[in-house]
Order: sequence, then structure tokens, then C-alpha cells
Amino acid sequence: MRASRLISLLLLIQSRHRLTAPQLAAELGVSERTVYRDVRALSDAGIPIYAEQGGRGGYSLVDGYRTRLTGLTRAEAEALFLSGAQTPAAALGLSDALAAAQLKVLAALPGELRDVSDRVGRRYFVDAPRWFRPTEPPRYLSELAGAVWTDRVVTATYDKERGRPGAAGRPVRRRIEPYGLVLKDAVWYLAGRVGESVRTYRVDRFAEVAATEETFERDAAFDLGEFWTARAVEFERTLLAGTATVRLTAEGTRALWYAVDRVAAEDALASAGEPDEDGSVVVRLPIESVQIAHRDLLRLGTDAEVLAPPELRELVAGTARTLAERYG
Repeated sequence: MRASRLISLLLLIQSRHRLTAPQLAAELGVSERTVYRDVRALSDAGIPIYAEQGGRGGYSLVDGYRTRLTGLTRAEAEALFLSGAQTPAAALGLSDALAAAQLKVLAALPGELRDVSDRVGRRYFVDAPRWFRPTEPPRYLSELAGAVWTDRVVTATYDKERGRPGAAGRPVRRRIEPYGLVLKDAVWYLAGRVGESVRTYRVDRFAEVAATEETFERDAAFDLGEFWTARAVEFERTLLAGTATVRLTAEGTRALWYAVDRVAAEDALASAGEPDEDGSVVVRLPIESVQIAHRDLLRLGTDAEVLAPPELRELVAGTARTLAERYG
């Protein structure tokens, strides 16, 4: 603990050139007496730290005593600080590690780039959770994160119906080799090997997780990013089990991207035939259900006409009649 504090104290002085004992005490969350002892310890260890008296005094390092990062442009330095999203790091228990890493990078930057942390902080803030969603991380996220870092097998009870109102629980027991964690739309997912396949699990649907002392050997060919991208597209397509035939105006083809899921829009527009005389096209739109398609296609207004299935066409027509009566 003290060694970490001594390093932080040294890097604070290096990054800010001069700090008083009260300033250091406030930054480190310790007493001024502790700061005096730590400065003495650093000096005894050969670190060229000295104190200047007076109104503008404080602790400084002998000029030239610092490590510099070379070849780093301003844009690269700013991108580095922007990449440190606080919310995911906090959920994984890495807030202190992130802050320490940023401090070390800041201390090593050349003087002309020392303003990047403040510059980025004033201009960007990442608020990962969606509106009206709980911000607390799921219960077993820290245990799973620890197992991911140390390549330890976990035993877990998983219930895919957990948290769904009115759903009957169907818990299953699993031995999982946790390969990685993914944060998607404010929801954490675990990619873990079970038997011969890698599966995905919503972290908030684990009813119990326990890390074991058993370690596992990762598949060197496994790429978490590639796996998740492929699995996400596959998942979306499994939901889109039905099909609707829809006539879209030229404006409707452009607005379709904002009315339905990306995968559905891609598949629909790929199926489009030749435009008719007014520029409209007929597409085969993958849908999750008639009810959801009804809601989505209403967003397109008169730029979409449902041709099939009949039950979807009647739902849209019924809504149109109700609106006509309501608005005269």
C-alpha cells in the first residue's frame, strides 16, 4: 500500500512540476505528516526531490528527472485519455487502476502535451447506461471479471428467465471457462466455453457464481471481438423468424434504417426488386412478430404499405382507420 502511494506521490510531482504538502495530502487522501514521511523516504531512496520555501514553494524534482513518451502526437494522447471509460472500469473494479494508469501516462508525457487530460475531460463524458436503467453492475460481475483475468474455471447456476416478470425459473448448473466480458447497450454478457463450444450468458441472469482453483488453457485462435460480432448478428437473425412483404417509397427505403433493426433493414433492402414508375420497391422484411412489425412499420407512415401477411396488413389498416376517425 505504501509503495503504491510513494509511486503516486512521485508521479503527481512529476506531472505537475510543484505541489505543496497540503496539496499532496488532499490528492492522496492522507495527512500532511504522512506526506513529509513519504517525501523523506523518496529522498533517502535517491530520488532527487527537494522542497522550496515561500509563497510559491512546494516539492519539486530536479529538472530532467522524468520519463518521457516519444513519438506520441496530440491526437493520439487525447484519444488515449478518451478511451478510459469510467463506468465500465468501475463496474469491473478497475477505477483505481484506470486512474493510476492515466496518471502514469500523464507524468510521462512531454510538457507540451500535459494539458490533454484536462482538455479531454472538459469536452467529453461517457455515460454508458441507458435512460431509466439501473446503474448498479450485476451481482456477480466482479467475480466473473476476476476469473476472466486469471483464467479460472467457474461453477455457476444460470437462469435465462431470471428477472422476467411472470416467467417460471429454469435454473441450470454449468462449469464455465470464462473467456471474456462484453458490455452491450448497458448489459454485461459473458463469453464462456462449456464443453466444446463457446456460449454467451447475460451476467444479470446468473443466480450463483463461484470461482474454483482450477485453471484452463485458452484457445489461442479465439478472438472475443470477432466472436461477439458474429454471435450478435446470429442472435438478431434468430429473433427475426417471420417475413413481411412491404412496398416502400424512395423515402421509405431511406427511413427503414431508423424504423427496424439493422439486420432486418439490410436483408430487406437486399431483397428489393426494380423500382416502379414512382420509385417504390417491394421488399421482403424479416420480422420478429406481427405485433412488433406493426409497431415498427407505423413509424414509416405513408411511405410503407404492407402487402403480406394479411393479419399484419389488417392491423396497420385498423390503426389507420382509428387515426382517421380520431383526427377527422
